[in-house]
Amino acid sequence: MLDAVSELEVAVAHVEAEDDDFIDPRRLSHLVDRLVAKHSRVLHRARVRGDWKASGLTAINWAARVCGISRRTASDRMCVGKHLESLPVAAGALHQGEIGFQAVSSMSHLQENLGERWPDGLEADLVGYARNFTAERFRFTCRHAHHVIDPDGFDKLAKQDFERRWLEINTLLDGMYSVDGVLDSATGSAFKAALESLAIRRGPEDTRTSGQRTADALGELLDHEMSIGRLPRKKGVRPHITLTTSLAGLKSEAGTPAAELESGVPISRKTVERMACDSAVSRVLLADSIVVDVGRATRTVQPATRRALNKRDGGCRFPGCDRPVGWSSAHHIEFWARGGKTELSNLILLCHYHHRLVHEEEWQVIKAGEKVRFIPPEHLRELFARRPDVRWAA
Repeated sequence: MLDAVSELEVAVAHVEAEDDDFIDPRRLSHLVDRLVAKHSRVLHRARVRGDWKASGLTAINWAARVCGISRRTASDRMCVGKHLESLPVAAGALHQGEIGFQAVSSMSHLQENLGERWPDGLEADLVGYARNFTAERFRFTCRHAHHVIDPDGFDKLAKQDFERRWLEINTLLDGMYSVDGVLDSATGSAFKAALESLAIRRGPEDTRTSGQRTADALGELLDHEMSIGRLPRKKGVRPHITLTTSLAGLKSEAGTPAAELESGVPISRKTVERMACDSAVSRVLLADSIVVDVGRATRTVQPATRRALNKRDGGCRFPGCDRPVGWSSAHHIEFWARGGKTELSNLILLCHYHHRLVHEEEWQVIKAGEKVRFIPPEHLRELFARRPDVRWAA
């Protein structure tokens, strides 16, 4: 005779063999939630018995290792297992499929935080909310309840949450960067709001994914903040990007070494052209690999020319773009690195995104009198040919 878990293994095997098109996802999710609740009770009993003590690990670490789950998940399930028996209304609603495991988890953590302050009638009210709210909204409802019932405890928990913040920026082997971290609620909300305002789709030429637009929004935000020069100095110097290249490399002559960022990461010649459009340039002379002279840094676009450019263009010149002067850079229609003059007739303003389109994405800028036309690269021309309402002129 099979034990209960063995019978469950047989039943799961039958479910796995079923055609996925004929399984009700809601019923399946309901069964999974019931099993996770059972698993939570099993883990709690194992902690009470002390099954973890011989391992030399904490109860949570032991559960995480034995069950192949994260420490956070193990802690969550042990909390549910501890409190589920004292939440009979919630347990019954979970068994009937009226609420999910995440709702029970939110209630269990709230009971853990409130302790003796848990008022009569709160469980029934919360189950009523859980039946109608999304898991995320219900979690916030429980946090609101915590704040109302125990504001001091809520503040203490908020401080503990704040201590969990971290952010890491690591260079990958190919020169790309990996960004990972956890932000506190206020910082995360501000970060999300700032990037979302810059990450909207810019027009029919914008073929980027949502994730790519968010990454570019961060780049635009950083470029803007460093350009206005208000960030604190480090060792007497404002934050900036240092790019090293030769005169031949700046002209994109064949056979020249790639330009390098300060970290030593090589970058493409097209990125060099874009960065050279409006930057500070310093001359460094070498003799037998020894620096013999360093010239004073000089901006490619002088202040007086930039003021005139700002007045004339009023912002990014790309059709339909709303980026103002402060969010735009000077672009050389005939590239500066290829001999284009830094004078008003050869300059237009482009925002961070559209400046990159012209250089790295091979859009062409053609000037005819006072008008400027933007021509998409070959692989996009057919797309725009189907859009007679789009005019690529400014």
